[in-house]
Amino acid sequence: MTLPTKPLAIYVDVDDTICKTNGMDYPNSVPMMQNIQRVNELYDAGHHIVYWTARGQKSGIDWTELTAQQLKTWGARYHELKLTKPPYDVFIDDKVINSRDWEQGRWLEVWEDKWK
Repeated sequence: MTLPTKPLAIYVDVDDTICKTNGMDYPNSVPMMQNIQRVNELYDAGHHIVYWTARGQKSGIDWTELTAQQLKTWGARYHELKLTKPPYDVFIDDKVINSRDWEQGRWLEVWEDKWK
């Protein structure tokens, strides 16, 4: 199973998707290098990668500089960084992929029909 040749716009969460973060302790987030590599592979395949996070949305603190530096340090390749993701408890959408399914590669099976 392979990704479509048409470039996709792929939005990727930061905390607990490409790094482990305890609450809002962003300065001490620990990168999940295997997940970062997975996103980098999508980037290298020509897809448009946007890291989209809710960092600071509740507190009003601007975490842009720290987050950009972390992504650079961790070797995360991307096109855009957006800190405008709204804080929420549940996200219901027809194009959502659970990050744990994504880690296991199960998302390709689900999305293959949508790319046809």
